[in-house]
Amino acid sequence: MAERLATWVWVGAAALACVAGIVNVVGFLGFQHQAITHLTGNTSLLAAALVTGDWHATAHLFALMAAFVGGAMLSGLIIQDSALRLGRRYGLVLTIEALLLLIAIPLFERQQLAGPICAAIACGLQNAMATTYSNAVVRTSHVSGMFTDLGIMLGHALRGMPVAQRRLGLCLLVITFFFAGGLLGAWLFASFRYAALYFPAALTGGTGLAYVAYRQHQRSRATSP
Repeated sequence: MAERLATWVWVGAAALACVAGIVNVVGFLGFQHQAITHLTGNTSLLAAALVTGDWHATAHLFALMAAFVGGAMLSGLIIQDSALRLGRRYGLVLTIEALLLLIAIPLFERQQLAGPICAAIACGLQNAMATTYSNAVVRTSHVSGMFTDLGIMLGHALRGMPVAQRRLGLCLLVITFFFAGGLLGAWLFASFRYAALYFPAALTGGTGLAYVAYRQHQRSRATSP
């Protein structure tokens, strides 16, 4: 029987997948029509741009990919662990992500490349923050791996093999909320354009500040007589 996941892991994975879904669809619908979190597609587009000699697209795609990696690197510097555990500096990372999304909004509105770059750094931060929990991989900014794992488990089920219930639940959760974030992002973009990013910024910022307050409360309780 799979170990039961803590409630905070389920809620966090769902919320962050929704955030990534919103940010990614805003990138698709925005002035560059370019994915923010979809590095597989961006890598292929980069290769095609190099072959065709489209140096503007090459620079743009390379900058997006480097920004995502830079965000993940910053997350690694701050958290210094690849496993999800309460007590880590997730609040700081979420707050930085929210600030980056807020900075991205006016840059998007001015159709400046720095807008998607800020959004890509934010998504890299987020994805690196949520990596593993109790041996279950948790990726919240893209769903290719989740769909792959889902297919593997369906194949196992057809063969009568045991299915990892925890992993199955996480896959379905992340896929569902990433898609829901895409729906919400498209609806918000149609009405508010780039101001749609205020929603994920508020969600990550509010969660980050609440987590910082929670950590401070826990420390106060631990040091009180």
